[in-house]
Amino acid sequence: MIPEHDVIIVGAGFAGLYSTIHAERAGLDILGLEAGDDVGGTWYWNRYPGARCDVESIDYSFSFDDALQREWRWSERYATQPEILRYLNHVADRFDVRRHYRFGERLAAASWDERAQRWDVRTESGFQASARWLVMATGGLSKPQLPDLPGRDDFAGEVLQTSAWPEDPVDLRGKRVAVIGTGSSGVQAIPLIAQDAAELTVYQRSANYSVPAFNRTLDDDEWQRQQDDLARRRELSWNGAAGSPWTSHPVPFADADEHERRAVFEESWTRGGVLFAKAFQGLTVDPVINDAARVFFEQKLAERVPDPETRESLTPRDHPVGTKRICTDTGYYETFNEPHVALVDLRREPLAAVTATGIRTADEHREHDVIVYATGFDAMTGALTAIDIRGRDGRSLREEWTGFPSTYLGIALPGFPNLLVLNGPGSPSVLSNMALTSEQQGDYALRIIAHCRQQGHTSIEARSDAAAAWTAHSLELADRTLFGSAPSWYTGSNIAGKARGFLPYIGGFKNYIDRCEEVAAADYRGFVLSSR
Repeated sequence: MIPEHDVIIVGAGFAGLYSTIHAERAGLDILGLEAGDDVGGTWYWNRYPGARCDVESIDYSFSFDDALQREWRWSERYATQPEILRYLNHVADRFDVRRHYRFGERLAAASWDERAQRWDVRTESGFQASARWLVMATGGLSKPQLPDLPGRDDFAGEVLQTSAWPEDPVDLRGKRVAVIGTGSSGVQAIPLIAQDAAELTVYQRSANYSVPAFNRTLDDDEWQRQQDDLARRRELSWNGAAGSPWTSHPVPFADADEHERRAVFEESWTRGGVLFAKAFQGLTVDPVINDAARVFFEQKLAERVPDPETRESLTPRDHPVGTKRICTDTGYYETFNEPHVALVDLRREPLAAVTATGIRTADEHREHDVIVYATGFDAMTGALTAIDIRGRDGRSLREEWTGFPSTYLGIALPGFPNLLVLNGPGSPSVLSNMALTSEQQGDYALRIIAHCRQQGHTSIEARSDAAAAWTAHSLELADRTLFGSAPSWYTGSNIAGKARGFLPYIGGFKNYIDRCEEVAAADYRGFVLSSR
């Protein structure tokens, strides 16, 4: 007999853990499904050397339980993957989350039963279950992208992927290593790989902006100051544009003289990483401000990389500052000053094929013992389209999203009743602090469920016109910025054949929360509620 539940939650990262904890508090019968062997989500899989969050540790944590906030002591300004994973394990232990989950179960299919008003699901192992509600906490960056290179499977050496790094230690000492990809994972891993490898060759498809993390150990004094300021910091984060307390310089760029502009860029640079894009309001909207940031960056790059040819290859040319997520690094550019490290600029020297012994470009063949693919993800939609999800009348989510995904508030889809997507396309998700967005999304999904249960509704779904209007609004906001001009995973440009369009909601975290609250206050305007 197929087990029946109130809600099935897919994924055990930040969003899945939050949703499970609060679904239990709401008295729901829960089944959790997780492809990994334990909790952690993206932090379970991404174990590559140097993996680290680019949101400050004190902010990248749950805010719903004050005791939890106070009892966990972060060791660094920007936490590493092992520390974040320990934190998520602590959360799972503290709230006894694992008892709701079946681990090692990857969801293969889900279909809506209109007669029963329930979702029937099946995992790759053949396990089946049913629930009134299906909550997809599958994450925006959880479907790895492996490039379809000629001869890719011919390589006889060791193949590694940053997004599916082995749990056991990897020994690269004395080996000739190739890294393909210089996005966030490549930027973080390359300096540490270089410390062990006898030779390191980096194959770069396009240069990205990266700013030093200026990471540091949090001593007791700084930690106490953060604790004393935590309530204010959380309030700023919940009311901010990106779920963090940081804001842009209060004086507009046009009103600042050259000396002040330089000082603001300098201060924002030392904040580290993605925070550089917050130097002046409008930096990712106004080409004049953006160009000033570009000039400042290139001056900093010249200080870090003296060789002009290498520096030119490392200089981004295909996107404005901040329109691809700025990487946060520790010693990335300096790595290319090392004599055993080589950079292959694939703009000048295209990759022709992977061979049994290495990689051949248009210019030469290089031999390698190890190839590391740091090639990112099918972002925002890939984890969902990888599953055969069938809504009303058998309509296929995968087929519908062959075009651009249409969602209402990023959380609901027309034609897919009782399917609630957390941090989906049309929500702030990856543009914000994922710890807080996961709280907001999980809370909103559970409020929708509670509303339906209280009112006797057996199903709810987005109206087609409401989803179309929300999607158009989200795209219009993006078109007012410089983001649309960048070939990035934000727009699906890293995936061949994927429909192009800016996937996250760029209107700001607080503005998004306000829109969600307006919908709830109007008895979930834009939704169709049914009773059977």
